[in-house]
Parts: sequence; C-alpha cells; structure tokens
Amino acid sequence: MDPIDTALEIADNEWRLLGIQHRDRAALVADLRLDLEAAAADGVTPEQLLGGNIRGFARRLADESGVARVPREYPRLLLTMLTGAVLGATLGYLVMSSVYSTFVSLFDLPPGFDVPIVLAVLVYYGGPAAIVVGGALVAVRVHLRDVPRIGRTIALMGLLLPVAGVAVTPVTMGFARLTDYSFAPPVVATEIALVAAALVGATVLARRLSLRDHTVPAVS
Repeated sequence: MDPIDTALEIADNEWRLLGIQHRDRAALVADLRLDLEAAAADGVTPEQLLGGNIRGFARRLADESGVARVPREYPRLLLTMLTGAVLGATLGYLVMSSVYSTFVSLFDLPPGFDVPIVLAVLVYYGGPAAIVVGGALVAVRVHLRDVPRIGRTIALMGLLLPVAGVAVTPVTMGFARLTDYSFAPPVVATEIALVAAALVGATVLARRLSLRDHTVPAVS
C-alpha cells in the first residue's frame, strides 16, 4: 500500500475510535492528504512529517481542529443493557411463576387436540422476552439519558433486540435438547451466555448504526 494511504488509514482509524463523525473525518483526511502529498513532492515521507507515532499525531490534529466527538460508550451501554435485561428477566420469571397455573389451564385441552408448538412458545416465552427487552431499554433510557445519540440507539435496540432474541431462541432450545434439558450449572451458564451474546451483539450493532453520520445534530 502507498505510504500516504497507509498513514491516512491509521489516522482515520484513530479518529473513528475517538468518536469523530464521518464528515469530519473526511475533512481531516482530505487536509492531511494535501499536506502529505506536498511533503512527498519535496521528498519527505509521511513518517518524517508526522513522526513515528501517527496515532498520536492524529489525536493532536483532532484536538487542534476542534471537531466534535460522539463517544461510543460501549462498556457503559452494555453493562446498563445487561443489568436492565437481568432485572427484566427476574420480573418476567416472577410474572410467569404467578400465572403458570393459568397458562397450563388455558392449554389443558381435550385429548387428541395438539396445540401448535409455535403458539405455545410465543405465549410462554414471548411475554418474559418482552419484559427482558423492556427492562434493557428502560435501563438505558434512564441511566444513559445524557449520552449523545442515545435516543437513536434505543430506537434501534427496540428493533434489533427482539430480532436477536428470536434468532437465539432455537439455538438455545436446541442446545438444551442436546443436554436433555439439564439444569447442571455449566449447561445453564452456557444457555445464559448464548442469550447474553445475542443481546450484546444487537446492542453493539444498534450503537454503531446510531453513530453513523447524519445531518441531524449529534446530541439526541
């Protein structure tokens, strides 16, 4: 790769990590390219012009340019989301425990009448799942309300978390079936990890999409 392109890629990656939006990164890249090309015409390499630490130079240039930053906040976002999901799961368990007998009676149908498994799964798991998602969204909304673009993030989480839940459910159920629905701690821990991984992946994707460059203000 051309040394100038390599230096620009390193700088752009650093600006992305700093939470600088695309349009501002593009402007910084364009200005820096002009400087690097002018220096190259005089026989000066990017390393000579920028020094040995290109990332450090990129940070200083961003500070001097005064470009706005929108922090990604992944650690706080994920911790808050998982905390809300756990609280939602606890509430969902309590709700389902209190209405379990009613649920059973609703499906205590005459012999020979088979309830579609999809319907049973939707009724029995759909309610608690909705409470889990709701708990995650409320926790993020309350605890991270001052984080830039958190409104967009929550809106996307509201779309992606249910999709992730639907996608991971057959995987988790399949694993449970393979283990003969064991309640052994390693099995239960694996099932929880599968669900948590799906929620984390959906949350990270929601945040990434919410931080894409838009014409709206950076603060929600």
